[in-house]
Amino acid sequence: MSSAAFPFKSSFQARLCADSETERECDVGGISERHKEIKRRRHRRKKLSVFARKLKKATFSEKTVIADKIRDLTPGCNKIIDNWQLGGDR
Repeated sequence: MSSAAFPFKSSFQARLCADSETERECDVGGISERHKEIKRRRHRRKKLSVFARKLKKATFSEKTVIADKIRDLTPGCNKIIDNWQLGGDR
């Protein structure tokens, strides 16, 4: 199969797919699921450190806002809220 059959921008991808039988076999690109999850975890960790820093001076109403933001941010929100003693069951 010729590399002209696959309209890729990069010659590397064309060479990689030159021996494949279908277009589906040579579907290359994008970020892997593992890297997506690592990126999400790093973002969560960074945001949680910001929230932890803000909690030191936060009033009661600000703490409830932070708890709501944590609920939206992570699936493990209940454990974090309990550990930080924010209360406010939803």
